[in-house]
Amino acid sequence: MNDLLNLLIGLAMGLNLVALGTSRLPSLIRVAALQGMMLGIMPLVIEHEWRVMVLVIAVATVIMKGIVIPALLHRAMRTANIDRDLNPLIGFLPSLLLGAAGMIGAVVLASWLPLLPEHRESLLVAGSLASVFTGLLLLIGRSKAISQVCGYLILENGIYLFGLLLIHSTPLLVEGGILLDLTVAVFVTGIIVDRIQRAFDSLDTRRLTVLRE
Repeated sequence: MNDLLNLLIGLAMGLNLVALGTSRLPSLIRVAALQGMMLGIMPLVIEHEWRVMVLVIAVATVIMKGIVIPALLHRAMRTANIDRDLNPLIGFLPSLLLGAAGMIGAVVLASWLPLLPEHRESLLVAGSLASVFTGLLLLIGRSKAISQVCGYLILENGIYLFGLLLIHSTPLLVEGGILLDLTVAVFVTGIIVDRIQRAFDSLDTRRLTVLRE
């Protein structure tokens, strides 16, 4: 079971590097969607006996992160008529190098933490820290609003992954709450993206610095 879980987490960590290295918004959205779907099925891999709550959260996560939210982002991208983030605040190569360094640092830090024996052999903590760091890099280093939303999605994936450490001791109500918050946040962000596009004819969030009261 740990081997399959570590394989999924390893693939999710690899997708972090793909997200940092691409300038194409459709590819970035697909990466966030695929990573979200992979994380959605992880509770079913971890649990020995599938509870109703675990099944509900897994299905809801896969549908929302893998289908609904990416569809909303694709719609916003088509409305704005953009498909690339060509002027990031942090270049793609530096972002990729920082992401790789953060992944290595996450693995080292996870090995130092006083984890339970059942978690020492898994990459849950390392994958969580790496995803949070990747999300922060995208939020800080990209200039397009849609890229930043994808960064927020990947960051939340890291939080979700960390929450799986408690799957045996607590129900996944917290994860359900995070998923709801995420959905609301993406809807609100979609509205903001539309307003930015109408006001500036661009989704470059640096344009917001010219606003004055």
